[in-house]
Amino acid sequence: MVIDANMYWFPEELFTDEEKSRAFMENVDPALNIRISLRENPETGLRQYTVEKPEGHENLNFVQGDYTLEHQLQALSESGTDKAVLKLSCLQEWLSLDACRVFNTKMAEHAARSGGKLFPLAVVPPDGSEESLRELDRCFDELGMTGVQVTAHYGNRYLDDPEFGQFFSYLNERKATVYVHHTPLPVQYDSLLDFTNLRRSYGRCVDQCTVIGRELFSGFFDRYPDVKMVHSMLGGGFFAYTSLWLPHKPKVQEAVSRFNDDNDRVRQQLHDNIYFEMSHAQPWGKEQLETAVRVLGADHIVYGTSYPVRPEWLMKGPEFVRNLDIAEEEKELLLHGNAERLYHLPV
Repeated sequence: MVIDANMYWFPEELFTDEEKSRAFMENVDPALNIRISLRENPETGLRQYTVEKPEGHENLNFVQGDYTLEHQLQALSESGTDKAVLKLSCLQEWLSLDACRVFNTKMAEHAARSGGKLFPLAVVPPDGSEESLRELDRCFDELGMTGVQVTAHYGNRYLDDPEFGQFFSYLNERKATVYVHHTPLPVQYDSLLDFTNLRRSYGRCVDQCTVIGRELFSGFFDRYPDVKMVHSMLGGGFFAYTSLWLPHKPKVQEAVSRFNDDNDRVRQQLHDNIYFEMSHAQPWGKEQLETAVRVLGADHIVYGTSYPVRPEWLMKGPEFVRNLDIAEEEKELLLHGNAERLYHLPV
């Protein structure tokens, strides 16, 4: 069994319906310094959305045809992947509630036609308004969604901000699993703009490290102990959390205490509440993934590919994980067991 816990979805009709396309692009708050454009590729004839943040610095691409049900099911079949968890790619940061309602309905309809292979995550603005919480009720109780998707920050506010308190209180009552996607860039990003790989890859790592650090040190899980957070890209820096950020008490007397060494509570919350999705396997490399299993535990890592960003990450992904030098039962946890448990998927 293989479950891709990070397959992107986007409404194909937004490539062809001019009115809906215009309404979608108008969702973006100008204050976010994000520019969206829709153009046709003269070589392929396919239309493509390009998202720049800030203007002139490309960070996201959505290409016509990548998100049809037929295309996704064929990709799953060719790669030997049995199921996939559907989510959006960073759009969560700016979608209005009205847009979220449409996206949730369309995602649910899309998944219903997949024959039990696709499972969408709910999306709403995290403002905690009564309307947003009722939309989550609809997603859970009527549409059958078993998790929520958010971005690491909204504007310049990370998820521990009090503005999102009502939202996470509701999710805590629901004992929900929350998928946390990196955004195109962290809140502070000026030094990352000049180079494409630094911006598009490392920028996302910085975003994930920042949101996890703020969750751990802000008392987030004291307030929301029953929320499970699944962070993409192995959290941006999996090697840092268990030791570098959470040092044990010193064994030699120190003149000055420079760190908070009383980390037992935070260390327990890291174990109980934070999980890591590996999107995507191959760029991390064999040695890095094997180290992640040793550092975080196989029961805390979820397989995901970010399909269709680079198709080979899906096509070669299961084989890549199976070739890791870890125990067979650990591979099964990565490839499907953890996703089944966290998202309550049918076995």
